[in-house]
Amino acid sequence: MGSTDLENLLEFGYPRNRAQLALKNGGSLQNALDWLNKNESTTMQEQSVVCESNELSTDMTPLKTGEVAKSMVCDDCGKKLRSMMAVQNHNRLSGHENFSESSEEIAPLTEEEKAAKLEELRAKSREKKAQQAIIDKQEQKKNEKIRMKSTKEVQDAKERLAQQEQMKAIAKKRQEKLDDIAAKKRIQERISADKEARRKKAEAQKAEREGQAAPVEPSFTRTMTASSQSTATEARLRLQTSSGTLTKTLPAETTLFELGQQIQAEAGQPVTKFTTTFPRKTFSGTLDFSKTLREAGFVPSAVLIVN
Repeated sequence: MGSTDLENLLEFGYPRNRAQLALKNGGSLQNALDWLNKNESTTMQEQSVVCESNELSTDMTPLKTGEVAKSMVCDDCGKKLRSMMAVQNHNRLSGHENFSESSEEIAPLTEEEKAAKLEELRAKSREKKAQQAIIDKQEQKKNEKIRMKSTKEVQDAKERLAQQEQMKAIAKKRQEKLDDIAAKKRIQERISADKEARRKKAEAQKAEREGQAAPVEPSFTRTMTASSQSTATEARLRLQTSSGTLTKTLPAETTLFELGQQIQAEAGQPVTKFTTTFPRKTFSGTLDFSKTLREAGFVPSAVLIVN
């Protein structure tokens, strides 16, 4: 019957060496399947060591003189067993240790009983494989969720870094433009001052040649033209965040992006927009965050809601 049991195990999809070891340890097809299920996570080397060291340590009650042992009986539960291999397997599974030899012969299974038993074992094997497939699928979904979450976090971090780099580049370009405008203005003022000095010198020389007093420049009262921006160099800000109120005084040329970075470092939350209460206005996105405090109208002071 051993070869038939081996063929059945091979038909169930078990490797030959593992199936042979299971039959050696279990004795019957049912016991071999139980043994395989119990030891499916161990390696062949580990299983071989267990089998070699798994000697049965039980109390055996011998037959009376003249009787021939044809089977074994578990004294703890009364179960009848066909062979010593079955006794060892029963001891391993149940922990029972008291057995007796019996002269009673256990009738072999009929062909119908064998077929029914085999079909039962096949059904159990299919059920176990189906359950394992469900577990594997659930584990695969779980791992996929973890992978997707990790991928999204990495992508979000890359996007935040790219946005920060973009804002820095915009701020740098804006500052370079402002520096260029200021330099051109200084040059124009110097040219105008030199031109005015030459004009005054020429008029004075002409008056001296003609024997006249040097003309006196009329005094004018200079009036300041209205300007849409404050001449203050700093902005005093009152910032209302979800974790409390912050007060800051920053240079007027600080960008909203730089302000957001400072708030994030102190409050521990990313900043996506600023809102003024009166007049109601919202600043968000790359274009708005590239503006300076002066350009946004926050100079000399402003109250902002931070989100």
